[in-house]
Amino acid sequence: MQKERLISLDVFRGFTILLMTIVNNPGSWETVYPPLLHSSWNGCTPTDLVFPFFIFIMGVAIAFAMPTKTFDSTTFNRIIIRSLRMICLGIFFNFFGKIQLFGLEGIALLIGRLAISIAVGYALMGNFNSKIKMYLSVSILITYLFLAYSGFEAYHDVRLPGVLQRIGIVYFIASLLYLKTSPKTQLIIAVSILLGYWMIMTLIPVPGIGISSLEKGTNLASWTDSILLKGHVWNETKTWDPEGILSTLPAIASGIIGLLIGQLLNRPLPKLEIAKKMGSYGILLILIALLWNTVFPVNKSLWTSSFVVCTSGIALLVLTLLYYIIDILNFKKGTKLFLIWGVNPMIVFFLSEIIPQALQMISIQNPKITTAKINLLEYLYVFDVAPYFNNPMTASLAFALIYVGFWTLLLAYFYKNKMIFKV
Repeated sequence: MQKERLISLDVFRGFTILLMTIVNNPGSWETVYPPLLHSSWNGCTPTDLVFPFFIFIMGVAIAFAMPTKTFDSTTFNRIIIRSLRMICLGIFFNFFGKIQLFGLEGIALLIGRLAISIAVGYALMGNFNSKIKMYLSVSILITYLFLAYSGFEAYHDVRLPGVLQRIGIVYFIASLLYLKTSPKTQLIIAVSILLGYWMIMTLIPVPGIGISSLEKGTNLASWTDSILLKGHVWNETKTWDPEGILSTLPAIASGIIGLLIGQLLNRPLPKLEIAKKMGSYGILLILIALLWNTVFPVNKSLWTSSFVVCTSGIALLVLTLLYYIIDILNFKKGTKLFLIWGVNPMIVFFLSEIIPQALQMISIQNPKITTAKINLLEYLYVFDVAPYFNNPMTASLAFALIYVGFWTLLLAYFYKNKMIFKV
């Protein structure tokens, strides 16, 4: 049984994925307003909030998706299938630009890659029975791992971690904790993870380096990635990944905090009392983060414990405000835009990653340099958007907003026709 949707949560999800689309698609990465960039290392920008917001929201949603807390083989299969589907979708983004087909090049290769994208998207978001879903998910994951580790030159350095991969892992663990443990136990586990990660990162010496470190490339999380994910990570040095193995542990705590709030929202209490509790908890988390930051800095790439507490506190205050306005005051004017984004996040995750890569594969003549080519994505920005703005940062933002406009029209069509794509 699934509880009635919480409108404020859908709006929050929609706002978050809309912000993600803006920050991931500037006209030029060379000219971006600082708040729309990740912090260089320590610290937290608005962009750094996007990913932890998703994990927090997912944790809250778990309590609404399974309010009866019935654990059986059917429920377990559904959880593991959804987790695998998210992980497989995330890994595919990293494979898309590396796919090679029988020596094809240019448009022919692009068409082949898009055909494979459609097949993979259908396999991972199609509505099949649970056995077929499991078979397809496991088969696709095995194929990824085979290609990555079998010595094929095209895939020898393909990235394996990523945003959806981490979300899938956290979803699996948080769902099981929700079904098998009490909120008190969940809180103890979250606190233990955060304290344990702090001690691991600050007390354990880094092999080959010596003393513990929280600096880029020389910390224990980086070392773990360099050993267990060698060559298959995001960083240009191929030695560490912001969504790596060790830093996924505190991300689980982010999901558990959302899970605890979801259970609070499900309690038979007056809505105003719930809102007051949520607001108080949010303020408390931020105060703890400020103190913790002095010894364990807020850092997204390491997903430090202070980062978890800080971003969870901010997410909680945002949700509290939306909950009060939308679900208590019943003021829903202006929420439609975010609703149409919030109910269909998976299709945005999938296609918004594929479309820019596809456009970059299409080369056309550069109007300004007759001997040079330019990819279609760059052409659209340089010649169709940038000339209308004096400030290059504003032009870059305008390009992202135009892309958001395109997605808004598409998602409005899906919303109107009740087309919801799920994993």
